[in-house]
Amino acid sequence: MSTQKINFYSVIIGTELLNGRRKDAHFSFLNEQLLKRGWEQKGSFVIEDDQKLMFDIFNLIKSDPNSVMFCFGGIGATPDDYTRVVAAKAFTNGKMEFHEEAKNRIINQFKEEAYPHRINMAYLPINAKLLTNVVNDVAGFYLEDRFFFTPGFPSMSQAMVMEALDKLYPKSNIEKYRNTMTIETSENDLIDTMKKIPSHLDFSSLPKIIADKRKVVISLAGYDKDEVDKYFQYFIEFCEKNEKEFILEDISL
Repeated sequence: MSTQKINFYSVIIGTELLNGRRKDAHFSFLNEQLLKRGWEQKGSFVIEDDQKLMFDIFNLIKSDPNSVMFCFGGIGATPDDYTRVVAAKAFTNGKMEFHEEAKNRIINQFKEEAYPHRINMAYLPINAKLLTNVVNDVAGFYLEDRFFFTPGFPSMSQAMVMEALDKLYPKSNIEKYRNTMTIETSENDLIDTMKKIPSHLDFSSLPKIIADKRKVVISLAGYDKDEVDKYFQYFIEFCEKNEKEFILEDISL
């Protein structure tokens, strides 16, 4: 998938995030790491510890043939840690096994205290590969080189994210081009021009009011520079025809 567009998704599991008991740190960190490598997220889900919802989200992401997923949370040993089992149902037809290397890491770390509960963190979907836990050596895991499962603790998950990206998705081979401009007008005046933009291009229109003047920030991006420039020119032509002031910004992704 390295020579085509990849759709990155994040799934952040934790009822404590939704009820306000904790603040999320996963989205911003993953986004930062992806952007540094020329990637972007297609979607992000923050969900409670609900097995059916998790299963449905995993299947939604799996249905995208170009998807790569980072999942955070729920791979521990407590009764509300469902991620390993649900991942198996979604990705390996429910088949699981004790991963020998994962078992050895847990036993080496916790000795006799590995049993009876901690050892279950080595019970993973079949054919799982491991991600290094720099805090306590209880591994995260991944499937098919594209579905990654990490703990809910940022101190553990962040190193796993970097390990996965550095190993399998170090840098995008496809460069995205972006043109941005600020026009002194209203969004309503630009709608006819907006309708000319093909749906496969990334387009955004952000209105703002500065000193009682209506302005619109137009951003257009895609992987074909000539195409982006062609359709961006429509907005420049609108400004020139209607004598609207505008400022071009040199921004690229």
